[in-house]
Amino acid sequence: MRITMSDERQETLELIRQSAKDFAETKIRPEMMEWDESQHFPVNIFKELGQLGFMGLLVPEQYGGAGLGYQEYITVIDEIAQVCGSIGLSVAAHNSLCTGHILQFGTEQQKETWLPKLATAEWIGSWGLTETGTGSDAGGMDTTAKLDGEHYVLNGSKNWITHAISSSVSVVIARTGEKGDSRGMTTFVVEKGTPGFTAGQKENKLGMRASETACLFFDNCRIPKENVLGNVGEGFIQAMKILDGGRISIAALSLGIARGAMLAAIEYADSREQFGKKIRSFQGISFKLAEMSTKVYAAELMTRHAGALKEEGKPMTQESAMCKLYASEISTEVANEAVQVFGGYGYTKDYPVEKFYRDCKLCTIGEGTSEIQKLVISRNLYR
Repeated sequence: MRITMSDERQETLELIRQSAKDFAETKIRPEMMEWDESQHFPVNIFKELGQLGFMGLLVPEQYGGAGLGYQEYITVIDEIAQVCGSIGLSVAAHNSLCTGHILQFGTEQQKETWLPKLATAEWIGSWGLTETGTGSDAGGMDTTAKLDGEHYVLNGSKNWITHAISSSVSVVIARTGEKGDSRGMTTFVVEKGTPGFTAGQKENKLGMRASETACLFFDNCRIPKENVLGNVGEGFIQAMKILDGGRISIAALSLGIARGAMLAAIEYADSREQFGKKIRSFQGISFKLAEMSTKVYAAELMTRHAGALKEEGKPMTQESAMCKLYASEISTEVANEAVQVFGGYGYTKDYPVEKFYRDCKLCTIGEGTSEIQKLVISRNLYR
Protein backbone atom coordinates (compact mmCIF):
# COMPACT_ATOMS: atom_id res chain seq x y z
CA MET A 1 0.00 0.00 0.00
CA ARG A 2 1.25 3.48 -0.85
CA ILE A 3 0.99 5.97 2.00
CA THR A 4 -0.20 9.31 0.68
CA MET A 5 0.42 12.62 2.39
CA SER A 6 0.50 16.31 1.53
CA ASP A 7 3.59 17.87 -0.01
CA GLU A 8 4.03 19.97 3.12
CA ARG A 9 3.99 16.92 5.38
CA GLN A 10 6.33 15.07 3.05
CA GLU A 11 8.81 17.94 3.30
CA THR A 12 8.51 17.91 7.09
CA LEU A 13 9.04 14.16 7.11
CA GLU A 14 12.23 14.49 5.08
CA LEU A 15 13.56 17.21 7.38
CA ILE A 16 12.88 14.97 10.38
CA ARG A 17 14.53 12.03 8.63
CA GLN A 18 17.66 14.05 7.92
CA SER A 19 17.75 15.40 11.46
CA ALA A 20 17.50 11.90 12.94
CA LYS A 21 20.08 10.57 10.49
CA ASP A 22 22.56 13.36 11.24
CA PHE A 23 22.13 12.90 14.99
CA ALA A 24 22.65 9.15 14.73
CA GLU A 25 25.80 9.54 12.65
CA THR A 26 27.42 12.31 14.71
CA LYS A 27 26.25 11.55 18.26
CA ILE A 28 25.56 7.80 18.36
CA ARG A 29 27.82 5.99 15.90
CA PRO A 30 31.14 7.18 17.41
CA GLU A 31 30.21 5.87 20.88
CA MET A 32 27.82 2.98 20.28
CA MET A 33 30.31 0.11 20.50
CA GLU A 34 31.74 1.44 23.76
CA TRP A 35 28.19 1.69 25.16
CA ASP A 36 27.48 -1.81 23.89
CA GLU A 37 30.58 -3.35 25.44
CA SER A 38 30.04 -1.71 28.83
CA GLN A 39 26.22 -1.85 28.79
CA HIS A 40 26.23 1.89 29.41
CA PHE A 41 22.85 3.62 29.18
CA PRO A 42 23.70 7.10 27.80
CA VAL A 43 21.13 9.29 29.54
CA ASN A 44 22.72 12.45 28.11
CA ILE A 45 21.98 11.25 24.57
CA PHE A 46 18.28 11.00 25.38
CA LYS A 47 18.33 14.48 26.87
CA GLU A 48 19.68 15.74 23.53
CA LEU A 49 17.07 13.72 21.64
CA GLY A 50 14.49 15.39 23.89
CA GLN A 51 15.71 18.79 22.77
CA LEU A 52 15.08 17.72 19.18
CA GLY A 53 11.54 16.66 20.07
CA PHE A 54 12.24 12.98 19.48
CA MET A 55 11.29 11.87 23.02
CA GLY A 56 7.81 13.34 22.73
CA LEU A 57 7.07 12.83 19.06
CA LEU A 58 3.40 11.94 19.50
CA VAL A 59 2.73 14.28 22.43
CA PRO A 60 0.70 17.42 21.54
CA GLU A 61 2.55 20.72 21.67
CA GLN A 62 0.42 21.92 24.60
CA TYR A 63 2.19 19.33 26.76
CA GLY A 64 5.65 20.15 25.45
CA GLY A 65 5.75 17.53 22.72
CA ALA A 66 6.40 17.69 18.99
CA GLY A 67 2.77 17.03 18.07
CA LEU A 68 3.66 14.77 15.17
CA GLY A 69 2.14 11.56 13.83
CA TYR A 70 3.06 7.92 13.39
CA GLN A 71 4.76 8.38 10.02
CA GLU A 72 7.25 10.77 11.60
CA TYR A 73 7.60 8.46 14.57
CA ILE A 74 8.34 5.43 12.37
CA THR A 75 10.88 7.49 10.44
CA VAL A 76 12.81 8.56 13.54
CA ILE A 77 12.95 5.03 14.96
CA ASP A 78 13.99 3.65 11.58
CA GLU A 79 16.84 6.15 11.13
CA ILE A 80 18.23 5.75 14.64
CA ALA A 81 18.00 1.95 14.53
CA GLN A 82 19.95 1.89 11.26
CA VAL A 83 22.89 2.98 13.40
CA CYS A 84 22.11 1.54 16.85
CA GLY A 85 19.21 -0.71 17.81
CA SER A 86 19.72 -0.03 21.52
CA ILE A 87 19.09 3.70 21.22
CA GLY A 88 16.21 3.08 18.83
CA LEU A 89 14.65 0.66 21.32
CA SER A 90 14.86 3.14 24.20
CA VAL A 91 13.39 5.97 22.13
CA ALA A 92 10.54 3.65 21.11
CA ALA A 93 9.86 2.38 24.63
CA HIS A 94 9.86 5.87 26.12
CA ASN A 95 7.50 7.25 23.47
CA SER A 96 5.02 4.44 22.99
CA LEU A 97 4.79 2.80 26.40
CA CYS A 98 5.16 5.09 29.41
CA THR A 99 4.50 8.39 27.65
CA GLY A 100 1.93 6.88 25.30
CA HIS A 101 -0.03 5.30 28.16
CA ILE A 102 -0.32 8.57 30.06
CA LEU A 103 -1.23 10.41 26.86
CA GLN A 104 -3.96 7.94 25.93
CA PHE A 105 -5.54 7.28 29.32
CA GLY A 106 -4.49 10.09 31.66
CA THR A 107 -6.74 12.87 32.94
CA GLU A 108 -5.98 16.44 31.94
CA GLN A 109 -4.28 17.03 35.27
CA GLN A 110 -2.19 13.86 34.94
CA LYS A 111 -1.11 14.84 31.44
CA GLU A 112 -0.11 18.31 32.59
CA THR A 113 1.83 16.83 35.50
CA TRP A 114 3.91 14.19 33.70
CA LEU A 115 3.91 14.69 29.94
CA PRO A 116 5.98 17.91 29.75
CA LYS A 117 8.82 16.27 31.66
CA LEU A 118 8.62 13.08 29.60
CA ALA A 119 8.28 14.81 26.23
CA THR A 120 11.49 16.78 26.78
CA ALA A 121 13.34 13.84 28.40
CA GLU A 122 13.76 15.80 31.60
CA TRP A 123 12.38 12.53 32.91
CA ILE A 124 12.97 9.11 31.35
CA GLY A 125 9.94 6.82 31.53
CA SER A 126 9.44 3.08 32.01
CA TRP A 127 6.45 0.74 31.71
CA GLY A 128 5.81 -2.37 33.77
CA LEU A 129 3.58 -5.26 32.73
CA THR A 130 5.79 -8.39 32.51
CA GLU A 131 6.78 -10.35 35.61
CA THR A 132 9.27 -13.13 36.27
CA GLY A 133 6.57 -15.79 36.12
CA THR A 134 4.20 -14.11 33.68
CA GLY A 135 5.49 -13.14 30.25
CA SER A 136 2.89 -13.71 27.55
CA ASP A 137 0.38 -14.68 30.27
CA ALA A 138 0.19 -11.13 31.66
CA GLY A 139 -3.26 -11.79 33.10
CA GLY A 140 -1.71 -14.15 35.65
CA MET A 141 0.40 -11.44 37.27
CA ASP A 142 1.22 -11.65 40.96
CA THR A 143 1.92 -7.98 41.72
CA THR A 144 -1.02 -6.67 43.75
CA ALA A 145 -2.44 -3.27 44.62
CA LYS A 146 -4.78 -3.10 47.62
CA LEU A 147 -6.80 -0.04 48.54
CA ASP A 148 -5.99 1.42 51.94
CA GLY A 149 -7.82 4.69 52.54
CA GLU A 150 -6.62 7.25 49.99
CA HIS A 151 -3.76 5.06 48.78
CA TYR A 152 -3.15 1.77 46.99
CA VAL A 153 -0.45 -0.44 48.48
CA LEU A 154 1.62 -2.21 45.82
CA ASN A 155 3.56 -5.43 46.47
CA GLY A 156 5.41 -7.55 43.94
CA SER A 157 7.85 -7.10 41.09
CA LYS A 158 8.11 -6.49 37.36
CA ASN A 159 10.75 -8.00 35.09
CA TRP A 160 12.45 -7.06 31.79
CA ILE A 161 11.64 -3.38 32.28
CA THR A 162 13.34 -0.96 29.91
CA HIS A 163 14.82 2.00 31.86
CA ALA A 164 13.94 0.44 35.22
CA ILE A 165 16.97 1.96 36.93
CA SER A 166 17.20 5.36 35.23
CA SER A 167 13.52 6.21 34.85
CA SER A 168 11.99 8.99 36.93
CA VAL A 169 8.45 7.73 36.46
CA SER A 170 6.96 4.31 35.75
CA VAL A 171 3.55 3.26 34.47
CA VAL A 172 2.77 -0.03 36.21
CA ILE A 173 -0.10 -2.50 35.87
CA ALA A 174 -0.99 -4.36 39.08
CA ARG A 175 -3.72 -6.77 40.14
CA THR A 176 -6.62 -5.20 42.04
CA GLY A 177 -8.99 -8.16 41.55
CA GLU A 178 -8.80 -11.90 41.03
CA LYS A 179 -5.91 -13.48 39.14
CA GLY A 180 -6.79 -14.13 35.52
CA ASP A 181 -9.67 -11.62 35.49
CA SER A 182 -9.13 -9.26 32.54
CA ARG A 183 -10.96 -6.60 34.54
CA GLY A 184 -9.04 -7.27 37.71
CA MET A 185 -5.97 -5.12 36.93
CA THR A 186 -5.35 -1.39 37.28
CA THR A 187 -2.72 1.05 36.01
CA PHE A 188 -0.68 3.24 38.34
CA VAL A 189 1.89 5.98 37.82
CA VAL A 190 4.78 5.56 40.26
CA GLU A 191 7.45 8.22 40.67
CA LYS A 192 11.06 7.48 41.51
CA GLY A 193 11.81 7.97 45.18
CA THR A 194 8.45 6.67 46.36
CA PRO A 195 9.10 4.62 49.54
CA GLY A 196 9.10 0.90 48.83
CA PHE A 197 9.81 1.38 45.11
CA THR A 198 13.25 0.16 43.94
CA ALA A 199 15.02 -1.23 40.89
CA GLY A 200 17.20 -4.31 40.55
CA GLN A 201 20.47 -5.02 38.80
CA LYS A 202 20.93 -4.46 35.08
CA GLU A 203 20.40 -7.58 32.96
CA ASN A 204 23.47 -8.82 31.05
CA LYS A 205 22.02 -9.24 27.56
CA LEU A 206 23.00 -10.70 24.19
CA GLY A 207 22.05 -7.54 22.31
CA MET A 208 20.43 -4.13 22.81
CA ARG A 209 23.06 -3.77 25.52
CA ALA A 210 22.99 0.03 25.73
CA SER A 211 19.24 -0.04 26.40
CA GLU A 212 18.87 -0.51 30.13
CA THR A 213 16.84 -3.51 31.34
CA ALA A 214 16.17 -4.46 34.98
CA CYS A 215 13.48 -5.43 37.51
CA LEU A 216 11.17 -3.13 39.47
CA PHE A 217 10.28 -4.03 43.06
CA PHE A 218 7.33 -2.91 45.21
CA ASP A 219 7.43 -3.43 48.95
CA ASN A 220 4.35 -1.92 50.62
CA CYS A 221 4.67 0.92 48.14
CA ARG A 222 1.90 3.44 48.78
CA ILE A 223 0.50 5.15 45.70
CA PRO A 224 -2.13 7.92 46.00
CA LYS A 225 -5.48 7.22 44.35
CA GLU A 226 -5.00 10.19 42.03
CA ASN A 227 -2.12 8.26 40.38
CA VAL A 228 -4.53 5.70 38.94
CA LEU A 229 -4.66 5.97 35.13
CA GLY A 230 -8.18 5.57 33.80
CA ASN A 231 -10.68 3.49 35.71
CA VAL A 232 -9.93 0.86 38.33
CA GLY A 233 -10.02 -2.59 36.73
CA GLU A 234 -9.12 -1.43 33.22
CA GLY A 235 -5.35 -1.84 33.42
CA PHE A 236 -5.10 -5.01 31.34
CA ILE A 237 -7.46 -3.68 28.68
CA GLN A 238 -5.45 -0.47 28.51
CA ALA A 239 -2.21 -2.42 28.23
CA MET A 240 -3.48 -4.41 25.26
CA LYS A 241 -4.37 -1.16 23.47
CA ILE A 242 -0.96 0.32 24.27
CA LEU A 243 0.70 -2.81 22.89
CA ASP A 244 -1.16 -2.36 19.60
CA GLY A 245 0.79 0.86 19.10
CA GLY A 246 3.90 -0.64 20.67
CA ARG A 247 3.98 -3.33 18.02
CA ILE A 248 4.28 -0.63 15.38
CA SER A 249 7.23 0.72 17.36
CA ILE A 250 8.97 -2.67 17.35
CA ALA A 251 8.19 -3.07 13.65
CA ALA A 252 9.86 0.30 12.99
CA LEU A 253 12.80 -0.74 15.14
CA SER A 254 13.07 -4.04 13.26
CA LEU A 255 12.85 -2.16 9.97
CA GLY A 256 15.71 0.13 10.92
CA ILE A 257 17.95 -2.73 12.04
CA ALA A 258 17.20 -4.67 8.86
CA ARG A 259 17.81 -1.62 6.68
CA GLY A 260 21.08 -0.85 8.46
CA ALA A 261 22.31 -4.40 7.95
CA MET A 262 21.20 -4.38 4.32
CA LEU A 263 22.93 -1.08 3.53
CA ALA A 264 26.12 -2.27 5.18
CA ALA A 265 26.01 -5.45 3.08
CA ILE A 266 25.37 -3.51 -0.13
CA GLU A 267 28.31 -1.20 0.53
CA TYR A 268 30.63 -4.05 1.46
CA ALA A 269 29.66 -6.10 -1.59
CA ASP A 270 30.62 -3.13 -3.78
CA SER A 271 34.06 -2.75 -2.19
CA ARG A 272 35.12 -6.34 -1.54
CA GLU A 273 36.85 -8.11 -4.42
CA GLN A 274 37.42 -11.83 -4.92
CA PHE A 275 38.68 -13.66 -8.02
CA GLY A 276 39.41 -10.32 -9.65
CA LYS A 277 35.95 -8.75 -9.36
CA LYS A 278 33.56 -7.20 -6.85
CA ILE A 279 31.58 -9.79 -4.95
CA ARG A 280 28.30 -8.07 -5.83
CA SER A 281 28.81 -9.39 -9.36
CA PHE A 282 28.47 -12.98 -8.15
CA GLN A 283 24.93 -14.32 -8.32
CA GLY A 284 25.17 -15.87 -4.87
CA ILE A 285 25.72 -12.44 -3.35
CA SER A 286 23.53 -10.38 -5.68
CA PHE A 287 20.53 -12.62 -5.04
CA LYS A 288 21.02 -12.23 -1.29
CA LEU A 289 21.00 -8.44 -1.67
CA ALA A 290 17.89 -8.61 -3.87
CA GLU A 291 15.99 -10.68 -1.31
CA MET A 292 17.12 -8.47 1.56
CA SER A 293 15.98 -5.33 -0.26
CA THR A 294 12.60 -6.85 -1.11
CA LYS A 295 11.95 -7.90 2.48
CA VAL A 296 12.88 -4.47 3.85
CA TYR A 297 10.59 -2.83 1.29
CA ALA A 298 7.66 -5.06 2.28
CA ALA A 299 8.29 -4.51 5.99
CA GLU A 300 8.24 -0.75 5.55
CA LEU A 301 4.97 -0.81 3.61
CA MET A 302 3.30 -2.96 6.29
CA THR A 303 4.62 -0.80 9.11
CA ARG A 304 3.61 2.49 7.53
CA HIS A 305 0.16 1.12 6.69
CA ALA A 306 -0.40 0.15 10.33
CA GLY A 307 0.87 3.58 11.35
CA ALA A 308 -1.60 5.26 9.01
CA LEU A 309 -4.49 3.28 10.53
CA LYS A 310 -3.32 4.26 14.01
CA GLU A 311 -3.22 7.94 13.06
CA GLU A 312 -6.74 7.73 11.63
CA GLY A 313 -8.08 6.10 14.79
CA LYS A 314 -9.11 2.97 12.89
CA PRO A 315 -8.90 -0.60 14.24
CA MET A 316 -5.39 -1.91 13.67
CA THR A 317 -4.80 -4.80 16.07
CA GLN A 318 -4.46 -7.23 13.15
CA GLU A 319 -2.26 -4.95 11.08
CA SER A 320 0.03 -4.05 13.99
CA ALA A 321 0.49 -7.73 14.86
CA MET A 322 1.22 -8.56 11.23
CA CYS A 323 3.77 -5.79 10.72
CA LYS A 324 5.47 -6.60 14.03
CA LEU A 325 5.64 -10.30 13.17
CA TYR A 326 6.91 -9.78 9.63
CA ALA A 327 9.35 -6.94 10.29
CA SER A 328 10.93 -8.64 13.30
CA GLU A 329 11.33 -11.96 11.52
CA ILE A 330 12.83 -10.48 8.35
CA SER A 331 15.13 -8.38 10.53
CA THR A 332 16.74 -11.56 11.82
CA GLU A 333 16.90 -12.98 8.29
CA VAL A 334 18.45 -9.85 6.80
CA ALA A 335 20.97 -9.47 9.62
CA ASN A 336 21.95 -13.12 9.25
CA GLU A 337 22.48 -12.76 5.51
CA ALA A 338 24.43 -9.53 6.01
CA VAL A 339 26.89 -11.39 8.24
CA GLN A 340 27.16 -14.02 5.50
CA VAL A 341 27.94 -11.38 2.87
CA PHE A 342 30.76 -10.04 5.06
CA GLY A 343 32.10 -13.53 5.61
CA GLY A 344 34.67 -13.79 8.41
CA TYR A 345 34.74 -10.01 8.84
CA GLY A 346 31.03 -10.07 9.62
CA TYR A 347 31.78 -12.16 12.70
CA THR A 348 33.99 -9.46 14.21
CA LYS A 349 33.13 -6.33 16.14
CA ASP A 350 35.17 -4.24 13.71
CA TYR A 351 32.23 -4.26 11.31
CA PRO A 352 28.63 -3.24 12.06
CA VAL A 353 26.71 -6.35 11.04
CA GLU A 354 27.56 -8.49 14.08
CA LYS A 355 25.80 -5.92 16.27
CA PHE A 356 22.74 -5.89 14.02
CA TYR A 357 22.78 -9.69 14.26
CA ARG A 358 22.73 -9.56 18.08
CA ASP A 359 20.28 -6.69 18.41
CA CYS A 360 17.60 -7.94 16.02
CA LYS A 361 16.66 -11.03 18.01
CA LEU A 362 14.95 -9.06 20.76
CA CYS A 363 12.47 -7.75 18.19
CA THR A 364 11.00 -11.25 17.81
CA ILE A 365 10.49 -11.45 21.59
CA GLY A 366 9.71 -8.02 23.07
CA GLU A 367 6.14 -6.65 23.23
CA GLY A 368 4.76 -10.05 22.30
CA THR A 369 6.75 -12.93 20.81
CA SER A 370 6.32 -13.97 17.20
CA GLU A 371 4.22 -16.87 18.45
CA ILE A 372 1.88 -14.49 20.30
CA GLN A 373 1.56 -12.35 17.16
CA LYS A 374 0.51 -15.45 15.24
CA LEU A 375 -2.13 -16.19 17.90
CA VAL A 376 -3.48 -12.64 17.61
CA ILE A 377 -3.54 -12.80 13.83
CA SER A 378 -5.13 -16.26 13.61
CA ARG A 379 -7.84 -15.42 16.13
CA ASN A 380 -8.76 -12.28 14.25
CA LEU A 381 -9.32 -14.32 11.09
CA TYR A 382 -12.52 -15.72 12.62
CA ARG A 383 -14.04 -12.53 14.01
